[in-house]
Amino acid sequence: MPYLLEKSASMINEVTLGATQADGGARTGVIKLGGQSSLPYQSYEGANPNRAVVAIEVLDREPAEWSETLKAAWGGVLSDPVAWAKKAVELGAEMIYLKLESIDPDNGGRSVDDCVKTVGDVLGAVGCPLAVQGCGVDEFDKPLLTQVAEAYKGENLLIGLAAQENYATLTASCVANGHTLISCAPLDINICKQTNILIGEMNMPLDRVVIDPTIGGLGYGMEYAYSILERGRLGSLQGDKMLSMPVMGFVGAEAWKAKEANATEEDFPKWGKREDRGILWEVVTATTLLQSGLDLLVMRHPAAMKTVQEHIALLMEPVNA
Repeated sequence: MPYLLEKSASMINEVTLGATQADGGARTGVIKLGGQSSLPYQSYEGANPNRAVVAIEVLDREPAEWSETLKAAWGGVLSDPVAWAKKAVELGAEMIYLKLESIDPDNGGRSVDDCVKTVGDVLGAVGCPLAVQGCGVDEFDKPLLTQVAEAYKGENLLIGLAAQENYATLTASCVANGHTLISCAPLDINICKQTNILIGEMNMPLDRVVIDPTIGGLGYGMEYAYSILERGRLGSLQGDKMLSMPVMGFVGAEAWKAKEANATEEDFPKWGKREDRGILWEVVTATTLLQSGLDLLVMRHPAAMKTVQEHIALLMEPVNA
């Protein structure tokens, strides 16, 4: 019996990240997310023009809380965000996701000017598109991200996070300076839609919005995250414009929270080598959530990144129904 093809009524917005010199920026290339008109990787039912992108998470402070296994993978560059970003690109990262956590007094309390300069230093060191996020405390993030948006106007940064409670200032900065915005909602379709409505009412073009619905790692909420992502993709393909944005997830941060990724071999000898476990925990989280529609994966371990990129390449090969 022949397979019954299902054609969608709508599609995911195509979003461009970064800007080359011709467009007013200084990136050596841009990234396009979204543009699909079918469920993930079902190219026989619709368009799947853009592959999922892997970004590497870079902090502007040394992440003392990371496991020794994860820190060792970066070979001593974790105290220097510029060196870290350059190494990530050399290893194959398609994008850098820079977190400016040191503005928080608990993480060093650096000045706004110093943090803004760090963004410029990273932009000058790598040619790929850049995402920028603050420390997660509005008191510090609002002035910081406003200045970042103004200082690097024209670069089309991906800036976040804009939630229902604090979207206005960041949205206005992105509209005024030509950047792309991350709309964040805590695993709730209705809050996600409402946040996007509010953002759209501020004249933010919806093809310059990426959704962070929040995710969970393997064994720590991944199944629920998968169901939310799947509902969002189905809704967008059925014509819901407030869900029709590409979706991102902090795969590395969620995967490396797991006890199974960090516990020592002495404590759990039957679990195998800790180094292998951590990488596999990140890979399985990533490859599973790819099937639900992730367009941008923010990862941590370079070996996990390479494995997932190879997996994405296989998924993008044409399939005949």
